[in-house]
Amino acid sequence: MSVPLLKIGAVLSTMAMVTNWMSQTLPSLVGLNGTVSRAGASEKITLFQSPEEGWQLYTSAQAPDGKCICTAVIPAQSTCSRDGRSRELRQLMEKVQNVSQSMEVLELRTYRDFQYVRSMETLMRSLDARLRAADGSLSAKSFQELKDRMTELLPLSSVLEQYKADTRTIVRLREEVRNLSGSLASIQEEMGAYGYEDLQQRVMALEARLHACAQKLGCGKLTGVSNPITIRAMGSRFGSWMTDTMAPSADSRVWYMDGYYKGRRVLEFRTLGDFIKGQNFIQHLLPQPWAGTGHVVYNGSLFYNKYQSNVVVKYHFRSRSVLVQRSLPGAGYNNTFPYSWGGFSDMDFMVDESGLWAVYTTNQNAGNIVVSRLDPHTLEVVRSWDTGYPKRSAGEAFMICGVLYVTNSHLAGAKVYFAYFTNTSSYEYTDVPFHNQYSHISMLDYNPRERALYTWNNGHQVLYNVTLFHVISTAGDP
Repeated sequence: MSVPLLKIGAVLSTMAMVTNWMSQTLPSLVGLNGTVSRAGASEKITLFQSPEEGWQLYTSAQAPDGKCICTAVIPAQSTCSRDGRSRELRQLMEKVQNVSQSMEVLELRTYRDFQYVRSMETLMRSLDARLRAADGSLSAKSFQELKDRMTELLPLSSVLEQYKADTRTIVRLREEVRNLSGSLASIQEEMGAYGYEDLQQRVMALEARLHACAQKLGCGKLTGVSNPITIRAMGSRFGSWMTDTMAPSADSRVWYMDGYYKGRRVLEFRTLGDFIKGQNFIQHLLPQPWAGTGHVVYNGSLFYNKYQSNVVVKYHFRSRSVLVQRSLPGAGYNNTFPYSWGGFSDMDFMVDESGLWAVYTTNQNAGNIVVSRLDPHTLEVVRSWDTGYPKRSAGEAFMICGVLYVTNSHLAGAKVYFAYFTNTSSYEYTDVPFHNQYSHISMLDYNPRERALYTWNNGHQVLYNVTLFHVISTAGDP
């Protein structure tokens, strides 16, 4: 894929996290109506819900100056009674405020992207002008190269126009939200309810338009991994560290598990800053030891492989108890089918935008990687895929948007070499390099909340940012 296509892919994908939050992750996080349908299966997700105030979800976005913006989202109410007008008016005010904050998130996410769009337009116009002006002054080879470059960029024209149109839509929506907010404030001041039903409909219409705008964007294909960001050097050569992929942004706890077998000690740090300084932590002592480094924290629980077994254990941090444990049918264990680095890495648990996954191998699959989606409550296998990729040839693996990405080594020079798409049961070979700074990766996991890769690299805790490629479909596209 060419550099211009990669750049525009990065431009158009930066709003994907907001999209997943608004249209995909958000319903599954809050357990709307208690059930979320996923590929023919139903999965119950229960969080704190108050019949008085409804649920709340906190998320964040980064402003161009690096500051973080936190947002509280409250769901739309289907109906409002005529009684208790002041309470209903307050609820409307909250909803308008949430829509306004969501719009701010979208604007912040697209600020720098729009600069890329403009520079891409300038590049296209410059190339077009040079192509038109080339009246024999260029050699045949140079002219053909310029023509090929322009032909390559032409399909992006409609995408750029659509992106600019969406940006203008966001600006108009924000202006409407501002006007509506002023109207509601005036009504609240007067303690009246004139035009209440009309205002309610306007709020719901704005929310629907915001969702429709967000749904144009979605998960993307991995096209790049950033340079490593070393957070800390702590512990032995092997281990794992992570944050909760389903926690609100205000919850920045970090969990740390040193070693790859027989360990039972899990450290819980209050914040990332505390983890860096090695302070403000509590200790959990697991009732059963772990094997490998493929653990994951998901919705307040730790999922890990019980030592010398193919048993998956779900340990709940708050109650300090095992909620459920279940054998993974046919899964190899005890260094039968590990990654290339060994370390009892037979079973690897992951979380992406669509839920909980297990990556392992069985004898029936001849040592090839099996991907299974798990029910996080019962640990039952919902569905499995045979990727055809030998696990012993894989350095590590991680899931993004239902796609399993596999590295070809755990040592220096490693790259993301293989991708398996569960939505189509197909695969492709890739070439996405990343800098293995400390030359021995023993844990690699994607965090969909932060869109980052967490790694344990030779006793160093390291982060990588990722770039996802996504193109908005324009009118008339299939």
